[in-house]
Amino acid sequence: MAFPSAAQVEELITPTVSSYGLDVEEVRATRAGKKSVIAVAVDGDTRPDLDVIEKLSKDLSAVLDESEDQGLYSYGASYSLEVSTPGVDHPLSKPRHWRRNRHRLVRFADRDEVWRIGALDESESSVVLVRGKSIKTMQLASAPKAVVEIEFASASENELVLTRKDYAEVAPEEDRFDAAEKQEDNK
Repeated sequence: MAFPSAAQVEELITPTVSSYGLDVEEVRATRAGKKSVIAVAVDGDTRPDLDVIEKLSKDLSAVLDESEDQGLYSYGASYSLEVSTPGVDHPLSKPRHWRRNRHRLVRFADRDEVWRIGALDESESSVVLVRGKSIKTMQLASAPKAVVEIEFASASENELVLTRKDYAEVAPEEDRFDAAEKQEDNK
């Protein structure tokens, strides 16, 4: 029996995680002798609370133990299972990340800019960004690296009014925030 890769663990646990209405965001499988670690980050449209994380942890432990009993994988003499949610430093890399963080500030690392996340279009391929009275859209396929910005002050009501609107209500066709704009900025 071999120690599983992160992809193998993800494949094994995804049905259980999905049964809770959650998504697997990240899996780390680290073999370290007797102290191997399986770390799983999960999230959903409704953020899981500690009770859900506790129940899910028990179910995932049973799934991993069963896979070991069946001879599929070996996690070592003693392993730790860590189940958590992704932190705010987790990059927004999938449409669901943008949808789940609507109304929050996002920082674009390569531009050192902060915008507020608005609505996604129906295909979840483009998102509205708001800063003050400025509104732009961004194609998610060409989005630069972005993470949620922690806010200590209340959000501007003017920005929140715009982020509450549907994509079609506020998306300016001519003002795109995407890779093409970045290339123009570098000239």
